[in-house]
Amino acid sequence: MQRAIVGFYQDEEGHWAARLECGHGQHVRHDPPWMVREWVLHEETRAERIGRMLECKKCDEELTPP
Repeated sequence: MQRAIVGFYQDEEGHWAARLECGHGQHVRHDPPWMVREWVLHEETRAERIGRMLECKKCDEELTPP
């Protein structure tokens, strides 16, 4: 399910995650060559992502029957 990004935080290991409008978090790591997200490394480029949509895996899991 697509949710808007409302902010960012770092987890206990220092990895960046997006805080989503639903209250869940979604990691947005820059981990080349698997994930190239250089924008996450700078405050200015993270701020540009506020309001953009991101897939919330936890909301998807809540909608999926066991």
